[in-house]
Amino acid sequence: MSFQTLDYVLFLAAVALLLRLVAAHRTARVALLVAASYAFYALGRPLHLLVLVGLTGVDWLFVRAIHPARNARRKWLLAAAVFVDLAALAAFKYAAFLSGAVTTALAGLGAPVEPSAFDLGFPLGVSFYVFSSLTCSIDVYRGRCEPPASLLDYAAFVSFFPKIVAGPIARARDFLPQLAAPPQLSDAATSHGLFLLLAGLVKKIALADFLGRNLVERVFDAPQRYSSLEVLAGVYAFTFQIYCDFSGLADIAIGSALILGFRLPQNFDLPYRSSDLQEFWRRWHISLSTWLRDYLYVPLGGNRRGPARTYRNLLLTMLLGGLWHGAGWTFLAWGGLHGLGLAATRAVQRLRTPPDQPRTPSLARRLAGGILTFHFVAFCWIFFRAPDFDAAWAVISRITEGSTWAPNLTPTILGVLGAAAAAHFLPRTLYDRARSAFVSAPAAAQAAVLVAAGFALAGIATRVVPFMYQRF
Repeated sequence: MSFQTLDYVLFLAAVALLLRLVAAHRTARVALLVAASYAFYALGRPLHLLVLVGLTGVDWLFVRAIHPARNARRKWLLAAAVFVDLAALAAFKYAAFLSGAVTTALAGLGAPVEPSAFDLGFPLGVSFYVFSSLTCSIDVYRGRCEPPASLLDYAAFVSFFPKIVAGPIARARDFLPQLAAPPQLSDAATSHGLFLLLAGLVKKIALADFLGRNLVERVFDAPQRYSSLEVLAGVYAFTFQIYCDFSGLADIAIGSALILGFRLPQNFDLPYRSSDLQEFWRRWHISLSTWLRDYLYVPLGGNRRGPARTYRNLLLTMLLGGLWHGAGWTFLAWGGLHGLGLAATRAVQRLRTPPDQPRTPSLARRLAGGILTFHFVAFCWIFFRAPDFDAAWAVISRITEGSTWAPNLTPTILGVLGAAAAAHFLPRTLYDRARSAFVSAPAAAQAAVLVAAGFALAGIATRVVPFMYQRF
């Protein structure tokens, strides 16, 4: 069931109504959330529900064992929990990639073998619910989170359907307390949630899907057919397509949770406004970047052991972040480029400003830094989008040729690309005013806006296009 379909809207409305009927009964409302989430998940690929249920049960046992354990036993239990989760993730996400790399290497050595024929399939949202589940084991070990009150609570946390497709990656210590209290159901929260649903659908259907269908797919599939200017426009279009697609998905997830009386963490904060790469990662996919910081970068040593270790830790963190996104060398390259960029940013900061003094960059420096950061991020997106290095180099080579004919850049395409950029760079107050106006409007007016927008978006959409991050 895709978030941008009428089926999902009706499903969400039914769950919200039932939840209001049982809101006062703790066990009943948590059981309803689990049942609804499992039903939502099973509609995708029923067999993979067994993976979700199995990992939930195993992780629950580990969490319950870690909490009372002491000393070495406690460490071994945590290590086992992390190993089981990451092994499951690797088995479903990286088995084919690793198998292909091994067979290619053996063939190069003169010992060709047949590639593995098995395919375990890819469970929907496995990267997200594994990372989410790991927060509970690790935080219970660190003493920052109490173990869930019951297996039912833990199942609701792991499987909560608004976030299971592609996040945000919720943390147990933030989500579990919300299960203990009656959901925060209010007209204002529901109106805010509906506004976020509408904003997310507009980003996805009117901007991301249009750019992808009419420019990005064509340019990346056959860059040699287009001029340098058109290919460059295609790279810019993908830069905004992936933002509108993923932030639109996050808006729908957060809005759905609000309608159900729950709060999920913010996942985007206008990242292309960043003046350096460090700021970009504080604004892009916030729930993942903070996860990598707290559960990988800091345990590696963070910035506590001198510049060389800091740069190494940044590179390792981003390489693993790239690998998290997909089993492919281009994802590793994307992560490696960002790791090197973050290390270079940190090195420049050390040279420019002593560590004990605050940084107050001028407006001109922020503007120059913003332009440089945006184009570095856009360049890295080429490797993220391209299926392999040959395709990435084809895009880059075509851009460098310098041809400027552009019959494929129609006024409509340029208008939608401009609208996507304007929505990102216009003053935030315009968005806040629109949200406030919608939330404060009478229910009849809200309904009219939603119905009119629904018909308009249905007219724009030629087909249901899955969200990009569903495959991660």
